Amino acid sequence: MPADKDLNELFLDTLKDIYYAEKQILKTLPKMAKAAQSEKLAAAFEKHHDETEGQIERLEQIFELIGKPARGKKCDAIEGIIDEGKEIMDEYKGTQALDAGLLAAAQAVEHYEMSRYGTLKAWALKLNLPKAAKLLDQTLNEERKTDETLTKIADTAVNYEAAA
Repeated sequence: MPADKDLNELFLDTLKDIYYAEKQILKTLPKMAKAAQSEKLAAAFEKHHDETEGQIERLEQIFELIGKPARGKKCDAIEGIIDEGKEIMDEYKGTQALDAGLLAAAQAVEHYEMSRYGTLKAWALKLNLPKAAKLLDQTLNEERKTDETLTKIADTAVNYEAAA
């Protein structure tokens, strides 16, 4: 069995995984924006919601490039991270720590996505899929920027308020 076939399958599996994850994130972000007490944080969630729609479109382009239907595959990792976020929204509703908890949950999502997109980009290059690699790199850069934005929000306001 050629090694490429294995990597092709792994690439497709991971693509389905992140596709499912992005769709779940798209559903969750409006709830997080609504729950956020900080306007800056709510705005960051709303902006990322719009970006996520574009990221899903890019993933669909990659499925097309490799001649496969755009289908998600249940991703337990993202389910767990999203469930933690829901728990925080329930348990810390109305408290000063809520936004700090939402930020932590959002950054867990970002770090998961960055790790997935980084891996997919490396595999795309190895599989000689330069267009896919370029699309994945675009998304990776957006995820990094979102993560930086969340860090700035956490550093400037939210974590101080939670400690007050």
